Amino acid sequence: MTHTTPWRGAAVAALALACSAGPAVAQQPATVPANVSPLPPAKPVANVSPLPAPQHPGQRTMTHRDSPDAAKPAGFNPRFSPDGERFVEQGGQQLYQSICQGCHMPQGEGAKGAGFYPALAGNTRLAAGAYPVYVVLNGLHGMPPFGKRLDDQQVADVVNYIRTHFGNQYQDAVTPEAVKKQRQ
Repeated sequence: MTHTTPWRGAAVAALALACSAGPAVAQQPATVPANVSPLPPAKPVANVSPLPAPQHPGQRTMTHRDSPDAAKPAGFNPRFSPDGERFVEQGGQQLYQSICQGCHMPQGEGAKGAGFYPALAGNTRLAAGAYPVYVVLNGLHGMPPFGKRLDDQQVADVVNYIRTHFGNQYQDAVTPEAVKKQRQ
């Protein structure tokens, strides 16, 4: 159901007239119809202070949902280590779901729209394990680097996951030792 206020029709008509009449009319001061009452003054809110702004890039203000006392779903695992520097998820699937699928989509199909996120499904660039390791560690184009947020095992796990899922069948596993060598 649409509610129409008495002034809405007049405002739309005035805007249409101003747009069609050119800049001379558009620069004239607006008039308020007589049947429109002003808004009541805002009521002050007691004992409210703004939340402090985050102090470091990537840091956010804690909400009740984030507090240690807040109820968590079964199996909940926070995304970051207590120092906020590392992802804590383990295993390729969990890592993919936490940090990759937001852009590359749940089935690795990629996305186009506000940005371009290449498909991982059926991607022949994943054939050589060193390539996705490089991209995860260092980023590429719009993808941020995750090298400082993931340890060698986590990088190997997520790379092996995308190389063996979504229609990819690259069976030569990437090892944490290979990731460590690529970091250097």
